Amino acid sequence: MRRLLAIFTILCSVASITTYANETTPEVVVEDVQMEMRGFDEITLPVGTFVPVMTTEEISTETCPEGYKVKFIATTDLFMYETNIIPKNTEFYGYIEKIHEPVVGTNASMKIKITKIIMPDGFEITTKGYIYTSNNNLIGGELTPPAEWVKMPHYQTRFQGIPWNKRSATLQLRPGGKRSMGVHKRIPAGDQQIIILTAPTGITHTVTKY
Repeated sequence: MRRLLAIFTILCSVASITTYANETTPEVVVEDVQMEMRGFDEITLPVGTFVPVMTTEEISTETCPEGYKVKFIATTDLFMYETNIIPKNTEFYGYIEKIHEPVVGTNASMKIKITKIIMPDGFEITTKGYIYTSNNNLIGGELTPPAEWVKMPHYQTRFQGIPWNKRSATLQLRPGGKRSMGVHKRIPAGDQQIIILTAPTGITHTVTKY
């Protein structure tokens, strides 16, 4: 009998503790939290867009091989639809795609391809472009000066046909058929250049807050 009373007392105590815990423990409510997404408008830079940039180091056909990686920095803000698409100090990365060594009659030349944009906050965007020149984006490649000059007479014809006139001549220097050896092309550090985009570039990093 005593054993039954002890068991009954224990059961009553456990039931009381459980009831007290349920009455004192606050109910945890999980709210349905919805993350507020920020909208953005993708802006595409078209083919032919120009971006003013500056070199960060010297680039030379003499010391830099094909494939040499190069870096440029935007010198101004590029706006479109009142939005700053390419902020100042944005970095452009690329490499020397092709090098032509100097030869007799022609200076060295190179083409620099641009492949990546890194915004000032570190966001990366792929792109396609070149350092722009009017000669199909070929940097250098000019004709060299003549290697020799030839003296040739130039006859005066002002009084030609007058009986007592004796045609006189003066010697003039004209370039000969040979040209001098070409020299390497060098772009100094801090030089102003222009990047031209050769493929559309989608700018998705610009976020419009509502």
